[in-house]
Amino acid sequence: MQLIRNYFPELSELQLHQFEQLEDLYKDWNLKINVVSRKDIDELYLRHVLHSLAIAKLVSFKPGSQVMDVGTGGGFPGIPLAIMFPETNFHLVDSIAKKLKVVNEVVEGLELTNVKTSHSRVEELDGTYDFIVSRAVAAMPTFVHWVKGKVAKKQKHELKNGIIYLKGGDLAEELQDFPKAKVYELSDFYKEEFFETKKLVHLPIKYKG
Repeated sequence: MQLIRNYFPELSELQLHQFEQLEDLYKDWNLKINVVSRKDIDELYLRHVLHSLAIAKLVSFKPGSQVMDVGTGGGFPGIPLAIMFPETNFHLVDSIAKKLKVVNEVVEGLELTNVKTSHSRVEELDGTYDFIVSRAVAAMPTFVHWVKGKVAKKQKHELKNGIIYLKGGDLAEELQDFPKAKVYELSDFYKEEFFETKKLVHLPIKYKG
């Protein structure tokens, strides 16, 4: 938790309280429905919360903007971002019902009013979003295909609408068809060793009506 305070000193008392609650909520629910590995639960703030919040180092989502988290799993990066940006609307999507059960319980426990969830494949959903976020659920060409037509036309942020993707390792091959993709090293945001090989990719996507 101290990690969160160090990197995001401007958090309100409510936000700090919500971030503090995450550990107990996830530990409790993980005993019933395993969505996070044992090792990761012990390092929840480093491996999941802080990792998710790297997106907040790149862009500050504006009030009223729409963000979809595809393949949210246990709620990452969507839930930490929803705490960080309480006036932004988050839509957390996963095709695995038991994972969303945990997500819904955590959202309820935190009393987050800016999150909705869908048990669905993203291709089956309608609607457009300013940004589509994810943590490495597929290679970029596959992911771009999944979210086709889901990026909103109207621009509200300095960062162009599109995909914001958390991933590790060598991305050269999967990004070779996306010359506009920009890769950020998480080691530029955070000093912990865990982030040395982790990256954040922003891929602007033009609206296709």
